[in-house]
Formats: sequence, C-alpha cells, structure tokens
Amino acid sequence: MATETIDQTKIEAFLDQILSEAGAALNATLIRIGDELGLYRAMSDAQPLTAAALARRTDTHERYVREWLNAQAAGGIVVYDPETDRYTLPAEHAVALADEASPFAMAGLFQSVTAAIRAEERVTDAFRTGGGVGWHEHHHGLFHGVERVFGAAYRTHLVADWIPALDGVEEKLISGARVADVGCGHGLSSILLAQAYPASRFDGFDVHAESIAVARRRAEEAAVADRVRFEVATADAFPCRDYDLVAFFDALHDMGDPSAAARRVRSALGSDGTWLIVEPMAGDRIEDNLHPLGRLNYGFSTLVCTPGSLSQEGRAGLGTLAGGARLSDIVRGAGFHSVRRAAETPFNLVLEARA
Repeated sequence: MATETIDQTKIEAFLDQILSEAGAALNATLIRIGDELGLYRAMSDAQPLTAAALARRTDTHERYVREWLNAQAAGGIVVYDPETDRYTLPAEHAVALADEASPFAMAGLFQSVTAAIRAEERVTDAFRTGGGVGWHEHHHGLFHGVERVFGAAYRTHLVADWIPALDGVEEKLISGARVADVGCGHGLSSILLAQAYPASRFDGFDVHAESIAVARRRAEEAAVADRVRFEVATADAFPCRDYDLVAFFDALHDMGDPSAAARRVRSALGSDGTWLIVEPMAGDRIEDNLHPLGRLNYGFSTLVCTPGSLSQEGRAGLGTLAGGARLSDIVRGAGFHSVRRAAETPFNLVLEARA
C-alpha cells in the first residue's frame, strides 16, 4: 500500500488502541494476581495506603506490590496520590473486585479470562484442523472462574427475578417440585434453588466428572445433599423423570447437538413442565453485538464455547452469542409450542419454553 494513501492520524489513533489492548491483556493477569493474593480485599476500606502498608497487610513483598499498584493506577483501577505516595481503591471499584458477595462481583471474570488464554496452543491447532477443544481440556481456573462470574448473577436474580417470571413455576417449587439442572457445573444453581425451595428435589447433570465431584462437596457443605443429587450425564441422555422444571444455565450454546438436547428435555418433562433457558445476552445479528460485552463474549466463544461444541458429536458450534431467534428455533424444533423471553439483565437472556 502506498504510504501517501494512509491517514497518519488514523494510524496514530490505532496505535493508541493497540497499546491499550496490550496493556489490558497484561492487566488481566495482574488483576488475577491481586485477587489471588487478597490485595484488593486489603484495600476494600477505600483508605489511602502505601505500598509498604499493603505488603504488610497481605504478607507480600513491597517491591512487587509497588509495581503492581503502579500498573493498577495507570489503568484507572486504583488512585495514586503523588504528594503522600499512597494508593486508594475507590469503594465503587471494591464492590467489583473485593466483595465476592456483591451483585457486581467481577474478580472471577479474570480468573476465567486467564484460564481461557492458556488454551491458546490447542485452539490455534483447532483453527488449522477444524477439531475441537473439550471443556475438560481447559485449565481448572476456568471452571472455578465461570462459577464465580455466573454466581453473582444467579445469587442476585435466580430466585428473586427469574423463577417468579416463569408461569406457575414458583408455586410448584414452593409446594414441592422435581427439577433437573442440566450442565450444572459445580452445582451452584441447583444449591441456590434447593436453599430457596426446601420442599423440592433437584437433580444436577454434567458431562464433566470433576465438576460433579465438586458439586457433591458443595451440596454437603450447604446441607442440602438430602435433596440435591448430582450425576454425570450428557444433555441428550440424562434420565427422564417427569420433571416439573428443567433448567439450562449458560449451557445450551456449548452443546455439540443442542437440538438433541432440546428433544431430550421435551421427553424428560412432565405434562405441564417448563424449560428454563438462561443464555448470555446477545442480539440476533452480528452488528447487534459489536460492543464491549459482545467483544468479551466473542472472545470466550472463540477460545472456549465454540471449540467445546466442536469437540462433541453434532458439532453445532452455536457460539456464545447464539441469540434469541436461533435458540427459539431450536426449542420449537423439539416440539415446544411456546417460547418467550421471560426476563433479562444486561448480561443474561432468560427464555421460558412450554409444550
């Protein structure tokens, strides 16, 4: 390309963007380090402190802590006061990075991001071969990070908003219902429902045996193991037990054959049963998703969700941003005559399907 056709101002602007991209990539790991070492939690009182004081609070080395703090200040995560040589984590930032119980908790997102990046070589090879990368092939940080990220939404919305938005489901759960949680991972969604609805019984299914083992431990710790059972099973072959509710939490788009999974749900439900489908918020057109959240989800889709689907029979490869229209077509194709958007958040699309 002839240099005279290039707009120098646009080049400079793009180079600024590239620097921001590289800095953000490095900072994902620095945020993960801060989360792991408790650095953000030690600053959660929003009071200014020196690097030495933070190092003492966290039993870490000051030289590393100072460099980490400077990176956080350059990224706008902490505030640096040059007159006092002190750093502050604003309270508004602490609710995202230092409070795991907050509805805005985001530290787990960086655990997921850094774990997903570890699959770079496998995914690069899959680009060349067209093969897949299974969930089980990822670093364990992905499993725990995803639980933390989704957990913030589930704890905030599942019982308070999503279940009440379904037609007649909350009443069934209160009086005593049977529920299947398919693709349950570490079991958080099943356990939250069991805690909220003690008259109901819950079966969690996941193809990942290691996650099922964690889910069983979590149920014991939450004292709900008498009503929550976890089994290793695929979405297209989990037991049919006349369920009142079958729930897929952020799982349908990951499946190799979502149509087969939908048909299995239809068979597993009782005559008046409901299918609850929670998926990442997405528009139905590419251009609807060209924004920061879409960028994040396309990234996860490329590294995790699409390779995961392509590693399974069916190889549907829906991707993380499948969108409501495509998902609804799959559901209707399995014999569900009613599909509606029951609820939504900026991050979640909640569908209700009825036969």
